[in-house]
Amino acid sequence: MNLYLRLLLLRWRMRRRRRLSVWDVARTPFRVTLADLDLLRHMNNGKYLSILDLGRMDLMVRSGFWEKLVRAGWYPVVAGQTITYRRSLRLGQRFDLYTRVVGFDDRWAYLEQTFCVGRTVYAQAVVRSRFLRRSGGSVDHDELAALVGGFPEWLRVPAWMREWAEHTRVDTEFPVVDDA
Repeated sequence: MNLYLRLLLLRWRMRRRRRLSVWDVARTPFRVTLADLDLLRHMNNGKYLSILDLGRMDLMVRSGFWEKLVRAGWYPVVAGQTITYRRSLRLGQRFDLYTRVVGFDDRWAYLEQTFCVGRTVYAQAVVRSRFLRRSGGSVDHDELAALVGGFPEWLRVPAWMREWAEHTRVDTEFPVVDDA
């Protein structure tokens, strides 16, 4: 429920915030609420992942990219993500989530999302995503490029991200183990 309330608040705030390019860095402000805490009284690791969704939505809506996706009948899905935690966020603490597109390869879009208090990094995530059609199937690289007016030349996916994507591929079949 907390995520839906945050989403509504975010959508309301977006109307007053400046428009972005999809290639800009979106800064999305948040505050740690009681519903975000785990038993150790810091923000639960699962909440970070939910808040990442809101940061991506902020970038897509404020840049107009979300509207283009809806018109095309496409939607983004997270295919993989990794996050590194450096410091704990505590109850009532304000923080900003910075979201930016890192680049594309033939299959994936890569984003970087960073949780900061002031200039101090508290956590950083890399997200690998794909775009799917509501009618079924995935959107290919060239179609996505056409929708956004081409990919900037300066976007480069670092080698380690490409390697991470390759090393985290999941087999499509799980071996059945008879434990009887």
